[in-house]
Amino acid sequence: MVSSPMHGANLMDTESTLYKVILDNLYDGVYFVDTQRCVTYWNPGAERLTGYTSDEVVGTQCHEKLLRHIDEHGCVLCDAQCPFTQTLTDGTAHEVEMYLHHKQGYRLPVSVRVSPVYDGEGRIIGAVQTFSDNTAKVAAVNRTKELEEIAFLDPLTGLGNRRFTEANMRNWLDQMQRYSWPFGLMFVDIDNFKRVNDTYGHDIGDEVLRMVARTMLHNSRPFDILGRWGGEEFIAILVNVTPAHLSAIANRFRSLVEQSSLDIDGKEVQVTVSIGATLAVKEDTLDRLVKRADTYMYRSKTHGRNFVTTDDM
Repeated sequence: MVSSPMHGANLMDTESTLYKVILDNLYDGVYFVDTQRCVTYWNPGAERLTGYTSDEVVGTQCHEKLLRHIDEHGCVLCDAQCPFTQTLTDGTAHEVEMYLHHKQGYRLPVSVRVSPVYDGEGRIIGAVQTFSDNTAKVAAVNRTKELEEIAFLDPLTGLGNRRFTEANMRNWLDQMQRYSWPFGLMFVDIDNFKRVNDTYGHDIGDEVLRMVARTMLHNSRPFDILGRWGGEEFIAILVNVTPAHLSAIANRFRSLVEQSSLDIDGKEVQVTVSIGATLAVKEDTLDRLVKRADTYMYRSKTHGRNFVTTDDM
């Protein structure tokens, strides 16, 4: 049973002030809701992880979908499947892996735990959620530093540039031919990107590129390689994957990008991606491998965009 360090929007007495100091200094995100799922507290950790300040969130209701939580299939969790609703209903703690919508538009994987909050008489008066970033932070930071040092960094997106991507493809082709280590290649193209630039300007187009890049980067494994191939095109090198795993990762990327958006003067800017994904074979050269993934990507375009095409399709 969790005793309440706050009741409604107010902290209670000296003990509650101490609780608040502790919560304010936690690295993880923490926030409280009342029985109507109205946010009453939003700690600095939540600000850091989401980009939303306490002033923007406190007083809103979590089902207003500010963070627009979704699962790995792109299903919205802010209604019947909301862990807050479940905890307030059954009085038990719930843990779930989900993806929140960062203020900068991209999707961030988080581990969430929701627990009920009781008053002194044992009645549920709200719930508290703690959440933490699931991204391999240290690996990503180290990779960025290394790329900067050897001029392999794409300055706009923070991903590896084309030179970096080609070097890694050649390396993995060599490893596969020597040791039969499997890997897959994913070719990703933003749909109708010219329309975004024509409608909103190139500055917003750049923000969209960063949004898509960060969505994929934050939701990839630390040992996979992501790079910007050029323009609105990206390549992902996915190591040690089966055909089913490759398809699942590609569809997760597609779904998460579709569920991401930028807030531009009160209007949501959203894009989708078309993806071609293929497993490398021993007969492949770099050009042949990229060409096959690129061809699959264009098949996805002909299917109406926002689609994934793989070897078995």
